[in-house]
Amino acid sequence: MYLLIFMFMSGTISFILNRKHLLLMLLSLEFIVISLYLNIFLYLSLMNYEFFFSMIFLTISVCEGALGLSILIMMVRVHGNDFILTFSSLW
Repeated sequence: MYLLIFMFMSGTISFILNRKHLLLMLLSLEFIVISLYLNIFLYLSLMNYEFFFSMIFLTISVCEGALGLSILIMMVRVHGNDFILTFSSLW
């Protein structure tokens, strides 16, 4: 149980500390999603529930990953890099 909390907190801390690059932020978010999925899977297996919700969670997390990668590709094509500071919505 403490390992899952440690995984979630280390993902959150790496997300906070890596604010400059979009790719590192996306990797940190995916690590948080994997730790949450593991937590949901263990909870559902301990309570003898069905795993239908975990499949919905995986589907939503795959959509989130695809959306993040498409935003990353768009940023690199328009601005040439993945620095958050060069991306301005007022431009």
